[in-house]
Amino acid sequence: MTAITIDELAPTKRSSELDAAPQAKQFVASSVPSVPIAAAAPNSATESAATLRAFFAAVLPPLFGLMLLIGAWHLATRGGGAIPSPAKTWDAATILFADPFYRNGPNDQGIGWNILASLQRVGIGFGFAALVGIPAGFLLGRFALLARIVNPLISLLRPVSPLAWLPIGLLVFKRADPAATWTIFICSIWPMIMNTAQGVQRVPQDYLNVARVLDLSEWKVITRILFPSVLPYMLTGIRLSIGTAWLVIVAAEMLTGGVGIGFWVWDEWNNLKVEHIIIAIFVIGIVGLLLEQLLLLLAKRLHTEV
Repeated sequence: MTAITIDELAPTKRSSELDAAPQAKQFVASSVPSVPIAAAAPNSATESAATLRAFFAAVLPPLFGLMLLIGAWHLATRGGGAIPSPAKTWDAATILFADPFYRNGPNDQGIGWNILASLQRVGIGFGFAALVGIPAGFLLGRFALLARIVNPLISLLRPVSPLAWLPIGLLVFKRADPAATWTIFICSIWPMIMNTAQGVQRVPQDYLNVARVLDLSEWKVITRILFPSVLPYMLTGIRLSIGTAWLVIVAAEMLTGGVGIGFWVWDEWNNLKVEHIIIAIFVIGIVGLLLEQLLLLLAKRLHTEV
């Protein structure tokens, strides 16, 4: 009779266990009922909390800064003096904006008409500057020889104060309105030209080489290749131009007179209504901020479409 040792039996036992393992797993899997796992629904409370936090993060810091400004203003005027207090300025503002569009004559109009007159001058001058400056920037950035000819002239004329051009406008146009519009045109055109030209010069040369190989026309090169690449630079120039234009129009209207927020500020100074001047300062700042925000929204929309 042949003796069988334990070592001879062990491999057989291990192999039988390994063979039985998949069967056991399959039996367990078939015995346990399958439970469908529902997709996790979006937590509306979490989304609302995140939206609320983002809102407070965007609103509270500017509001806190405005409260600090008003508090410092109140402390500075608490003992009286030439500058009116915030409460007195607020009372004057409620009366002023109760009827902002009254007309009592050509030089006595509400603050609303003065703001609209200034915006109209800015819009006309800025529009002409865009019609001239943006194409000029494309040409200067596209043709190096033309840039070498024109850049010294831009470097010579750009540092000149826009108000220095106002007498030239009065001499040529003989009227205050076109002279102020001419001043806005001069101060708005330089940022558009320079930023657009810089954007064209920074377009990768590989894009232009591909366009040359494909024998694209100059119009297609500008509309299909240059314009999408130059758009951020161009919009930056537009933002700088509109801020400068709104800044200059106030000073130009102080010198030319007529209707406008700048003339209104100077007229209120002659009437010694300092609280109205402070109101005008806030109005000018708010209008300038709104113009910049509108341009930012336009820039984002154009960027997403292009």
